[in-house]
Amino acid sequence: MNRNYITEENRIYLPDENWKILAEINFEKIDDKTYNISHTFVDDSLRGQGIGSELVEKAMTYLISKWYKVSATCPYAKKSVK
Repeated sequence: MNRNYITEENRIYLPDENWKILAEINFEKIDDKTYNISHTFVDDSLRGQGIGSELVEKAMTYLISKWYKVSATCPYAKKSVK
């Protein structure tokens, strides 16, 4: 399924047709070379569909493409960030 994620400087999110946030991942710049993934949210209506994994993958791809190292304090994202 093609979902319409929106990427901003410090987050990637998935809104519904009324712009309610259904899923979101937040990341913040720690220093000139590193971003930290701090929070992941998936609405109950989308749980179990791999949305959280998609968000982490999209955030990692986005940040690495800009030559940043990635860390995570978000418990969910920690499993994917090495």
